[in-house]
Amino acid sequence: MARRSAVGRGRDTAVVEETAAPGRALSSSVDPWDPPGGDRRGRSGGGGRGGGRWSGSGGRWWVWAGRAVLWAVIIVILVNGIRAPFERFTADETSGGPATTAKPPRGAGFPSSAAGAFALQFADVYLNFDQNGAAAREAQLRTFLPDGADPQFGWNGAGKMQVQSIQVAGVDARDANNATVTLLARNGEKWLRLAVPVYADRGGSLVVSARPALLPPPAKAQLPESGVQNRDTALEGELQPFLGTFFQEYATGNQEALSRFSDGTTIAGLANSVTFVQVREVVAPKGSPGERTITATVVWRPAAGGDGELEQTYQLAMVKRGDKWLVRNIRGTTRPDAS
Repeated sequence: MARRSAVGRGRDTAVVEETAAPGRALSSSVDPWDPPGGDRRGRSGGGGRGGGRWSGSGGRWWVWAGRAVLWAVIIVILVNGIRAPFERFTADETSGGPATTAKPPRGAGFPSSAAGAFALQFADVYLNFDQNGAAAREAQLRTFLPDGADPQFGWNGAGKMQVQSIQVAGVDARDANNATVTLLARNGEKWLRLAVPVYADRGGSLVVSARPALLPPPAKAQLPESGVQNRDTALEGELQPFLGTFFQEYATGNQEALSRFSDGTTIAGLANSVTFVQVREVVAPKGSPGERTITATVVWRPAAGGDGELEQTYQLAMVKRGDKWLVRNIRGTTRPDAS
């Protein structure tokens, strides 16, 4: 090893040189940004361009660029980690997610069937009164009325009223304890509705909670303009004799005969409760050549009804097997003005 002392050149120009043995590893003080074989002179400035060495500032630029990229990645990870659960939380709140309990429908838990029957029995007493039987009516009403209520529940004890029939039209439950039961009643030639407020406690006991109210009957609806626009008159003529024979057997309920008209389904028939008169009209819309849903108006004569006749309309699902039409299903029609 050879050493040379630098004297008088100033503090910044002192250089210590070492000659390393061949194959000897570089010491830990070697700058990893120096090129292989380059000298260490000029680290402080002046001779920085000699010997082919890299500029210290150029190497450091890559270090700071790498650190900037690393910090950017860390920041992105942190931001996403914080934002993801927050977005899930807010999404659950706005969309009513699984954590949100569905609100039960209005009137859930109210005993509608029992209340309907209860109100029906009440109305049978309430709407039938006679001044000669006021005491009996008062005794019967006690079963339905709350304690302390007017014994006649609004009736002044004079005159009389009688209804011929009463049916439950609907139950409007407001909550688990309160509902209004609507009844339809016939008084002579007139129909009326009666709204009966009913209270139900947790044990299922019922009471008429307030005085009922008479309401007008439901208004008569107007049917929309309908009817089959494109009728298959050829098919109607073809089916007329077939349906005449079918409905004749349908009136008797003869299973062996009906099976010849059926597409494999069992058709029960009317067991001689009526006598077949005629098929008044067949309405067949245009459609698939092998399958149609038609309507037929049939005239019956009720058993033991003398000469009385009754027209009724049926809907039949028909299928064609070969050159023969068969009945797959028969039911009452749902088509307005079907015939």
